[in-house]
Amino acid sequence: MTEKSHAGALLDKLETFIGTQTFGESPSELYTPIDYILSLGGKRIRPLLSLLSFGMFQKNPESILKQALAIEVFHNFTLMHDDIMDQAPLRRGKPTVHEKWNANVAILSGDVMLVKAYDLLMDTEPALLPEILRLFNQTAAEVCEGQQFDMNFENLSEVKEKEYIQMIRLKTAVLLGCALKMGAILGGANETESNKLYEFGVNVGVGFQLKDDLLDVFADKAKFGKQVGGDIISNKKTFLLIKAKELAQGKDAEELSYWLDQLDFDKEMKVNAVKAIYEKLGIKALTEAKMNSYFEKGFQQLESINFNNISYFEELKQITQDLIHREK
Repeated sequence: MTEKSHAGALLDKLETFIGTQTFGESPSELYTPIDYILSLGGKRIRPLLSLLSFGMFQKNPESILKQALAIEVFHNFTLMHDDIMDQAPLRRGKPTVHEKWNANVAILSGDVMLVKAYDLLMDTEPALLPEILRLFNQTAAEVCEGQQFDMNFENLSEVKEKEYIQMIRLKTAVLLGCALKMGAILGGANETESNKLYEFGVNVGVGFQLKDDLLDVFADKAKFGKQVGGDIISNKKTFLLIKAKELAQGKDAEELSYWLDQLDFDKEMKVNAVKAIYEKLGIKALTEAKMNSYFEKGFQQLESINFNNISYFEELKQITQDLIHREK
């Protein structure tokens, strides 16, 4: 992104717009947590995708700031509730809402966030509103399905690769697809082009989660910004662990099972031991190959789209590639 890019300018406008929003005032315990979680920042990738997608087909993407913010409000609603389920103490380096207040406050504030997301969508042009609401409703239900599958996996001894890919598709990727498709629909794109943008978002979304799985184990510790090997420590059923359990034989299988069964262990020893098994089995290369296959599918969809404004297309493509090559 050079000079003041479209993306940079749109992010500035989005942040200013978020700052002007009043979700409610009383009782303050209900509304202050909403302002708090939205103030924690983040990359704002999802609303930015909506704005850039709109810009590919029509001028003035600022005209859909409300709909883009609806996506961001919904995303943060899911984070607020996920943090309760995961008993997470921190979000973006700050106390989570349930830690700063309590779980009941976080549940209720999250519920209001979902309502406020619909409020933001209601300013959509009447002719397009049913299609936008159907897309949003389908996505919201699928994100919840993905979260439930993820929780189910915690109690399963075996999770298949296909099941894991479907879980991350629902939990993470469909919201990226929704953000892109919503922007395209609002920008006047036809069904074919908006569906291609949706598939682009879903495919790169799956790739991004596989990238996260990979970084958790193989990232440069100095650049990663959090503990390397956290997924190994918690026995999280990532793509890497699923493939290792599938491929390990003999002593490798025994050692992997040993570390998965331990309740009291030295964290560094466990991370190093499991990572060594991954390296022996070539898990890193397998994960990279799977990840890249999704990125390639996504970009094939993107490159086949007929659009009006090439500068927005180029920026959307560049932002996605920057995320692909991130090291944290």
